[in-house]
Amino acid sequence: MWWVVGVVVLAAIFSAYLGWTAQRVERLHARARSAERALDAHLLRRAAAAAVVAEQAESVELYAAARLALDADPGERETAENDLTRQLQKVVLDPADPAARTLVATSRRVVLARQVHTDQVRDAQNARRRVVVRLLRLARRYPRPEYFDIVEPVLPELPPAPLPAQAV
Repeated sequence: MWWVVGVVVLAAIFSAYLGWTAQRVERLHARARSAERALDAHLLRRAAAAAVVAEQAESVELYAAARLALDADPGERETAENDLTRQLQKVVLDPADPAARTLVATSRRVVLARQVHTDQVRDAQNARRRVVVRLLRLARRYPRPEYFDIVEPVLPELPPAPLPAQAV
């Protein structure tokens, strides 16, 4: 009689563990997908800001790289973003230009979004490697998240914008 109770308790504990693991795998994949969408949005904003700066500076190479980054297919996206980053590192930015400030701010957001995306992909891939997840194929419904490898966009620190003069 006691062994039946023990088996039922163990089955309940095991099924609760499987349910928790399946939910965790689902949550991690959902987070990785949302981090990928956020990174994509920040990359598009950076490319648009770079196009504006390129038009103001009349830089054909930077504008071409920005357009390629905006129009790139998913398979060519990393290469296009790396080309844009290399072009941005060659540009001298005017600290008083609002477009340059926007470009620097969006580049910082790209760095943060990429770090978050990398962390989420790593966590999802680690969850997929667990023995229980592989044996029961708990991650089969979700596409394998992939890293997005781009060069870190490092732009110069711009001094704070001057405050407008107040009328007396």
